[in-house]
Amino acid sequence: MKIWIIILLKSTVLFFVTLFFITIMGKKYPRRITPFNFINYSVIAVLIALTCINVIYNWVIGILAIAVWMLLPLILEYASMKSKFISNLLKGKGIVVVKEGKVMEENLSKIGCSGEDLLRELRSKNIFNLADVEFAMMESTGDINILMKSDKRPLTPNDLQIEVCQEGAPQTVILDGNIINESLSNLGLNQGWLDVQLESKGVSLDNVFIGQVNSKGELYIDLFDDLIQTPQSNVRKILYANLEKAQANLMSFALETEDKKVKDMYKKDSDILKNVLIKLKPYLLK
Repeated sequence: MKIWIIILLKSTVLFFVTLFFITIMGKKYPRRITPFNFINYSVIAVLIALTCINVIYNWVIGILAIAVWMLLPLILEYASMKSKFISNLLKGKGIVVVKEGKVMEENLSKIGCSGEDLLRELRSKNIFNLADVEFAMMESTGDINILMKSDKRPLTPNDLQIEVCQEGAPQTVILDGNIINESLSNLGLNQGWLDVQLESKGVSLDNVFIGQVNSKGELYIDLFDDLIQTPQSNVRKILYANLEKAQANLMSFALETEDKKVKDMYKKDSDILKNVLIKLKPYLLK
């Protein structure tokens, strides 16, 4: 058999074998790989190349070697889940480089990181003042995770004791002008609802590039024709405004009437509606 045919067959077989194993390994390994993973992938790549071009003449032996380098990391990955020692050995562990606002020079020297390297990493995260950092740790992947000092962190609704509604992930219901029925079903919606929403926005399905429905049931669309402006949904704001008007009317009725029983009834209903507005505000006005 000609050499080019042998190389073609080997390459095809190895492609699918590698695809199978990489699919399995990809479920385990993070996007930012550790030094151990990097070496492992490099050796696998070299073995595949040597087997394809017949440097490793017996392709069965080549596949066996590749399988060993692919399966052993999976076994060790499972072992690292059971043993902290093995996990630290394979993946390394984080090194504290800033603690209580003070740079740990000894730890920096252990990982071969200079002060300038640390400052560069901080700047990459938009932190230009070292005095703002309370705690920082360099992970085994080389990333630095940072905790800012409490007075330098951005305010959150929780800090201001503001109640906000919890939002789920949006569902893509239209992609390239095609309806994704599974996503609609997950939201408890159907194509009829989607047709009504598109009609209210004055757009046709074939002009929609991407359509997403958020956790509040609102449809956002991006059109192929960017010159077309779609109206923004104000249903929640309108509903809140109507409820506010109803609450104000009840209070007005309570002030106008002379009948004490009726006055108390209107005031009670106004207070109930006021409490409802307080609870609905983070959901309708966000």
